[in-house]
Amino acid sequence: MKQEQIENYAQLIVKQGVNLQKDQLLVILAPIEAANFVNMLAEAAYKEGAGQVAVKWDAAELDKVRFLYAQEDSLDKYPEWDQDFYLKTAAAGAAYISVYAEDPEMFKGVNPERIAKAQRAMGNAIKEYKEKRMSNQNRWSVVSVPTPAWAKKVFPEHDTEAAIEKLWELILKAVRSDLSDPIKAWEEHKQKLKQRIEFMHSNEIIELHYINSLGTNLTIEFHEEHKWVGGSEHAADGVEFIANMPTEEIFTVPKNTGVNGKVVASKPLHYNGSLIEDFYFVFKDGKVAEFDAKIGIETLSKLIDTDEGSSRLGEVALVPYQSPISSMNTLFYNTLFDENASCHLALGKAYPINIKNNEKYSKEELAAMGVNDSLVHADFMFGTSDLSIVGKTKSGKEIKVFENGNFVFENQ
Repeated sequence: MKQEQIENYAQLIVKQGVNLQKDQLLVILAPIEAANFVNMLAEAAYKEGAGQVAVKWDAAELDKVRFLYAQEDSLDKYPEWDQDFYLKTAAAGAAYISVYAEDPEMFKGVNPERIAKAQRAMGNAIKEYKEKRMSNQNRWSVVSVPTPAWAKKVFPEHDTEAAIEKLWELILKAVRSDLSDPIKAWEEHKQKLKQRIEFMHSNEIIELHYINSLGTNLTIEFHEEHKWVGGSEHAADGVEFIANMPTEEIFTVPKNTGVNGKVVASKPLHYNGSLIEDFYFVFKDGKVAEFDAKIGIETLSKLIDTDEGSSRLGEVALVPYQSPISSMNTLFYNTLFDENASCHLALGKAYPINIKNNEKYSKEELAAMGVNDSLVHADFMFGTSDLSIVGKTKSGKEIKVFENGNFVFENQ
């Protein structure tokens, strides 16, 4: 039965995730430990009429060797053939499936500056590709499968085989692949997220004020043309797709100068192969003015210092505390899952799709509207069971959005 559910999951990703079209190029980005699942994705893609399936393998252990021992000046360089792969497949209209399943502590003990240097080089080299994805010019979907190191981090009390089995159970449940009709379940789920979006739009909320007992006391402003998105999205060609599987969030773009106050993380952040724990930020006029972390402060500092935009917010996401993934009571050490169990924010690049009619604006015009730009996009979680969110409407009225960590209107 589980094998059948895993195969259904692969089909769900191809059909609903990237919504692959006949003769389209599919690119799969995956760790080598996920080879069996990649084969399932390729089979499902070809059965849907894929023109070609190209796979780009991620070998994190080899990356670690490079970060530890490569000559310093080589870290500033990014291979031209890798750059060509991303830019040319994007130009060819490829759909992208990213299998995100890293060892949360793969780069523990590696100098964060060396990792950050290599990440900056990569970010600059493939910036055009990333911009195409984040503006939905290409369809894309981020998914996960268990790998030995990740499964053992989540379930250290189990042996590797049992940990992988347990993590599979949670993943299949989170993506609704354990149900008799996953596609119907996703249609119903997308509708529920649309109702939350309608609540935010119909009330014309232009500011949110967050408070909880961890110490978060944060105000975020939005441009009048901001737009909430969630569940499914539409690419530039009009084809619907699901960017994250699982997904429980609705999200939008903040004014990158309109964030003030303190936000305290409620879960660790896995970034560049390292864990950042027990951290907070203080924002003033949109920029990080103060921060600290009990674990991983060097990595956090490098993240913030990546470029001008990495010290400002690019995303605001609302996720009820009583979301299906939150109810699993599991720390996944994987942003795809942890961010869908908690309200979260993202430092760095914003999604242009969160501005109405964004295609008619130039980059400069979007920047003037407060749409943040950066080489990075790093989500961190701060939602709690006692999170309160009060919205301010365009007319100046205050309206309660969250109480005790959940949407108020759903409990009325």
